[in-house]
Amino acid sequence: MLYHIYETQRSLMEPFTDFAQAAAKLYSNPLSPFSQSPVAQRMSAGYDLLYRLGKDYEKPSFDIPSVDVDGVGVAVHERIEVDKPFCELRRFKRFSDDPATLVKLKAQPVVLIVAPLSGHYATLLRDTVRTMLKDHKVYITDWKNARLVPLADGEFHLDDYVNYVQDFIRHLQGIYGNCHVISVCQPTVPVLAAVSLMASRGETTPLTMTMMGGPIDARKSPTAVNNLATNRSYEWFENNVIYRVPDNFPGAGRRVYPGFLQYTGFVAMNPDRHATSHYDYFKDLIKGDDASAEAHRKFYDEYNAVLDMDADYYLETIETVFQEYKLVHGTWDVRSPDGKIERVRPEDIKTTALFTVEGELDDISGSGQTEAAHGLCSGIVHKERHLEAKGAGHYGIFSGRRWREVVYPQVRTFIHEYEKPQKKAVARVIETPDDNPPRHATPAPKTIAAAKPAAPKAAESKAAAKATVKTTAKATVKTAAKAAAKPAAKQLAAKPAAKAAPKPAAKAVAAKVAKVTKVAGTATAAPETSSAPAVATRWVTPPAAGRTKATGAASPAAAAPTADTPALAKASVTAAPTPRTRPRAARKA
Repeated sequence: MLYHIYETQRSLMEPFTDFAQAAAKLYSNPLSPFSQSPVAQRMSAGYDLLYRLGKDYEKPSFDIPSVDVDGVGVAVHERIEVDKPFCELRRFKRFSDDPATLVKLKAQPVVLIVAPLSGHYATLLRDTVRTMLKDHKVYITDWKNARLVPLADGEFHLDDYVNYVQDFIRHLQGIYGNCHVISVCQPTVPVLAAVSLMASRGETTPLTMTMMGGPIDARKSPTAVNNLATNRSYEWFENNVIYRVPDNFPGAGRRVYPGFLQYTGFVAMNPDRHATSHYDYFKDLIKGDDASAEAHRKFYDEYNAVLDMDADYYLETIETVFQEYKLVHGTWDVRSPDGKIERVRPEDIKTTALFTVEGELDDISGSGQTEAAHGLCSGIVHKERHLEAKGAGHYGIFSGRRWREVVYPQVRTFIHEYEKPQKKAVARVIETPDDNPPRHATPAPKTIAAAKPAAPKAAESKAAAKATVKTTAKATVKTAAKAAAKPAAKQLAAKPAAKAAPKPAAKAVAAKVAKVTKVAGTATAAPETSSAPAVATRWVTPPAAGRTKATGAASPAAAAPTADTPALAKASVTAAPTPRTRPRAARKA
């Protein structure tokens, strides 16, 4: 019932917040007579503060239209790469019309940023994304608000989180060959589990893992967050913080840990600091300090925007990470999408480099909690690094000046140190300037069927080509000779003067043999160079002729494998003069 009471209260407060917003503008607009009052600034500031305390904060946008790369402006296009029921893999695609910059962008490392699912949206890492876009191709996990996910999409467990991360890593590996992973705060635990499971199966693991301020071992330097999780039982959390979504949302009936309860917990950790911040905002409005007031708005627009978490995921995280410490005890089992139970073994990770980052003043993940990953990943040798950012709190290690000046330079160096050449796209490029391998046009159905068989070895291809050419040429000579002999005999019997007729026929036969040989040679030469499974093309439907009218380039049909050569030869033979047409040509001559 608490969720329903909160929604009712918010609905009742909405008219008052709208009135406060209008009143703030009424007292601040220079054209309004109310702005001439001696207390106009104070009235406007008070109403503005009231509006911001009572308004409903929606999910903010990343709002990264462009970034600067070595003095060159690069446009950024944000789009959804993979859409799952509870998460979107968001891609920040960069464009540039500067050739040198474009070459540089294409060679940069690919980074998957796994954002936390702990109350706030992924936009909390906006500064992280903006900074990394200068030197990396960036993807980020954008988790959805559970109250907007219909019940028909099923439940979401901690195991699903781990499986999502594995799917996203495989997706990037399928495009580029490999990638780097950065996890911030809460996802350090499921990311370590995901990479461990991939290593245990023998799959390709990311080149590097960078873990920042996460509770790998929550027993070390416990904070207020850790104490709350350990002092309360699993049943207490289930009975006191789990509620069902009201009917006015798409996810009506879903069991969630509501965002407004999480926000209350955030504020309760430092109530004095938030009260002081709001009072300073009030004074900045009175003084007319627009820059400081705008900085306050931007921070709290992000901080106050919270999402609901699925109850199963939240409760399992409390139990696994903060109460039973299953990861450090080696007792964590994860269920794969096909229902198989697998044990998480970080020691199986061998080829992935590990970098851990902690803040000296972190009050959410205490000192040593993230560094504990090095002890668990005993299979990683000479590929480990740790950084403690002096004077940085929890948010300072991934946002703000210390992130940009202290943490990021070392993260960038670490990633580039273990970067490997990316897999190049085999197919022809369709989209132009882009920092990532572009999409490719899909070949027409006939082209796909022709290109599907695996290419034979070079020696076998040449032998097959020669055999096909000889066979086709012999068949053509015999057929054409028989066809030419009959009308020639009839003409000799009827008109003895037509003795020269066989010469043009012989020339035509020779020309046809050369043409068939040329076509057959072209068709059989394709397998030697077409080692790729399929080559993308701009053809929408296969053209009728062997070459295009505009460019004269070979069409998809002309570039077919050896299996299509007899069909081409047959088409050339039937085009030769027939016994019915030969006498007409002779009579006309």
